[in-house]
Amino acid sequence: MPLYTFTAINPQGQEINGSVEAPDQNQAAAVIKQQYGAFPTRIVEQTGLDAAAAAQPKKQARPMFKGGRRVPSRTLTVFTRQLATLIDAGLPLLRGLGTLQKQEKNVALRNAIHAMAESVEGGSTFSEAMASHPSLFNRLYVNMVKAGEVGGVLEVVLTRLAEFQEKAQKLKNRITSAMVYPIVVLILSMLILVFLLTFIVPRFQQIFADMLGGKPLPALTQFVIDISHMLKTNFIGIAAVLAVVIVGFKLLSMTQKGAEYIDRSKLRLPLIGPLVRLSAIARFSRTLGTLITSGVPILQALNITKETAGNIVLSDAISRVHDAVKEGESVVAPLEASGVFPPMVISMIDVGEETGRLPDMLIKVSDVYDDEVDNAVAGLTSMLEPLLIVFLAVIVGTIVVALFMPLIEVIKNVGSQTM
Repeated sequence: MPLYTFTAINPQGQEINGSVEAPDQNQAAAVIKQQYGAFPTRIVEQTGLDAAAAAQPKKQARPMFKGGRRVPSRTLTVFTRQLATLIDAGLPLLRGLGTLQKQEKNVALRNAIHAMAESVEGGSTFSEAMASHPSLFNRLYVNMVKAGEVGGVLEVVLTRLAEFQEKAQKLKNRITSAMVYPIVVLILSMLILVFLLTFIVPRFQQIFADMLGGKPLPALTQFVIDISHMLKTNFIGIAAVLAVVIVGFKLLSMTQKGAEYIDRSKLRLPLIGPLVRLSAIARFSRTLGTLITSGVPILQALNITKETAGNIVLSDAISRVHDAVKEGESVVAPLEASGVFPPMVISMIDVGEETGRLPDMLIKVSDVYDDEVDNAVAGLTSMLEPLLIVFLAVIVGTIVVALFMPLIEVIKNVGSQTM
């Protein structure tokens, strides 16, 4: 019967090495879990060549792969779920990575899988190998995998991670799809406005000059003509001003105070603010709940959640929660003091903390607020559609009225001359 050498992580997080006899790698993995209660990260059939290789120093984790295309979040989610399925079916981690590497079409992810497999084969843990690719696997991903290795439940953690990614992507897609229609209508409105002012209005201006013989135009018509003239003669200057405003906004958002001011302003916007708040609370609850459920220590989970909050106001609140928990205090008080979280969230987290079911309660909060985001998105879309249509109608209607007012005067003059 073949002899397999292995490296595994026991429930205490310690790395153990040994060898077992088994018909194949799958059976070897099962024997390791049964005898040692550990999760195997490396299983190699022992031969003369393998024995020589085992005497070599361990390889260090390879640096982050910098080539290839960007990895879409959907592709990374599929990889996570497939790896969880393979490990749950009994395949060793290295064999699972090799299988996924062969079928992966994304260049960047395929090369990253290859590099991770080499690192694991050289003695690194899977989380250490992932940490070498921060552009693909963020701290949340790496720490959850590390917790799964320590607890010997990597397949369970990977499944949770895939579910987390899927729900986060669905939330993002709902918000993005809701904003597509208003943005398209707004862009079309601006294009129509520029077209009318730069091409149509100047032609009517020449007609008015020929037909009215220098007579003064109505105030509204003159206002539209002045705007048209300013746009045509100062187009480059206007474009430069807009570019400066955009660049200035970007630079402002890169500073601590500027980013905080922008994030606070987002929460106070009349239509967008509630949606931003709801999505931020849903993301916070799901991230923290998933991390704690997966075995990540709460202080470390709070630090990771703070980094992925997406809003500085919320990040500051989470930071205060971290400091309070570090001093042995409750989670609820700093959350309530932040003013960001509504009373229902505070009370649910309070109940979860008192009953010892904080992770479950956080997941329930995220589920509730996912539904709230759906309702907010639907309400925002139904409100923005008529507002944008009215906005477009007012702009085009004002220009049309302004252009026809002098024509009415011309028709009156022609009518009086023929009588």
